[in-house]
Amino acid sequence: MKFLTPSKKVIEAIQATTDNTFKKDIRMTIRMTIRLYDHDYNGIQKQAMEMGISYQMRISSIIHRSIEGGLSITIGWQRSAYTFPKQEAS
Repeated sequence: MKFLTPSKKVIEAIQATTDNTFKKDIRMTIRMTIRLYDHDYNGIQKQAMEMGISYQMRISSIIHRSIEGGLSITIGWQRSAYTFPKQEAS
């Protein structure tokens, strides 16, 4: 059996991928309890299924978007929606 030696370009691509792997954000696992209406919970589960992700990941993405300023929400019975300000990169 003969093994092929990867080209320099392939080796560099693999090296870049491994370097980027260690530069990714550190993610924390936090347990939390939130209260949702049944129709909201079911809607989140439906969206997650359509997106091919878990409902926990969908909830995480909603929270992330609200923190980063890409999500408008209505607070209480107010008619105007509040948009969270976009966070500055640190």
